[in-house]
Amino acid sequence: MRHFGYIPSATRAGLFHREPAAFTADSPARTLAVALGATLYSPATRPRLADDVRKQAARGVVSMVLCLEDSISDADVEAGEDNLVRQFADLAAGTVTDADPATDPAAELPLLFIRVRDPHQITDLVARLGETVRLLSGFVLPKFTEARGQAFLDALLHAEQTSGRRLFAMPVLESPDLLHLETRAETLAGIAAITDKYRDRVLALRLGVTDFCSAYGLRRSPDMTAYDVKIVAHVIADVVNVLGRSDGTGFTVTGPVWEYFRPGERMFKPQLRRSPFLEGRAEDLRTALIEHDLDGLLREIELDRANGLLGKTCIHPTHVVPVHALSVVSHEEWSDAQDILRPEQDGGGVLRSAYTNKMNEVKPHRAWAERTLLRAEVFGVAKEDIGFVDLLTAGLAG
Repeated sequence: MRHFGYIPSATRAGLFHREPAAFTADSPARTLAVALGATLYSPATRPRLADDVRKQAARGVVSMVLCLEDSISDADVEAGEDNLVRQFADLAAGTVTDADPATDPAAELPLLFIRVRDPHQITDLVARLGETVRLLSGFVLPKFTEARGQAFLDALLHAEQTSGRRLFAMPVLESPDLLHLETRAETLAGIAAITDKYRDRVLALRLGVTDFCSAYGLRRSPDMTAYDVKIVAHVIADVVNVLGRSDGTGFTVTGPVWEYFRPGERMFKPQLRRSPFLEGRAEDLRTALIEHDLDGLLREIELDRANGLLGKTCIHPTHVVPVHALSVVSHEEWSDAQDILRPEQDGGGVLRSAYTNKMNEVKPHRAWAERTLLRAEVFGVAKEDIGFVDLLTAGLAG
């Protein structure tokens, strides 16, 4: 797998100062946690799920969740499980095992995760998948708390031992106990304790903002980001505070889902400035993004990163390219990070940015620089004159 690997090589060469590196499902967890990018959810009941997975892989999706929980009805769970077993067999039969993923982006499937409802589904599904479990990267664990999480993680370890396959957990933080002020601190402390205990198997933590809103009968409009809903923004801040620290105790925390993908009546002015879109046909792109309510998504992605989140839960393929385009490290960010991490700067100090527009303070900015260079490894570094509009345009053109 390689981000933007579906774009022709000549086009990539014109976009990137350093192109995204290739990775596989067997890459180190630290790499995979950053590389998740736009994680596309799909109901496990889709009759042509294997074809959908292949199609999305060819379009640049590198992580998918096949959902047995909220996206399907209670009555369809058994059918969804049966369908997953059939679809994994289909995927395994069509997987190209001798292709080079560095030159053939369609040769490998995305990282595949199954979102379960109950712990027993983990061991049951792994047993039923048989040898096709080699295509599975792990499980998404819903409504995760310390009390609920123990059984899920024990089941994961058991399934891993019986299958011989490394399996990761991605807990979803969405329980009312996390949202409610009087129980939040205790709940966060419990989640921190159990995820630390199973640190080598927790790939990333996901935020269930839709469930947060549900607890208060709220739903944000396409004109609003999650950060405009203050009760949600406060929970995100507390989750990052406790679980997203850069001192070695934290985890990758992914951004909340963006629910909108079709045009609707707009109440507020578009959030995309015209100036980045003034060249060539970029104004047409701006218009298309606004018409499909994706200007709000772009703003939320930027706010995700500013608030310590990386990657995003996605429920529609049109969301994938914007998430990935805004995950590419700019040449300016890369330059600053390189300067901060030079060996001769180990003693600290203050540097003027090579772009002569900011101060780089070596010790306080070190964690940011390390995180930036890891993102640069999997998403690449844009050329000096390349902005997110160029990356969006190229990504949408394929």
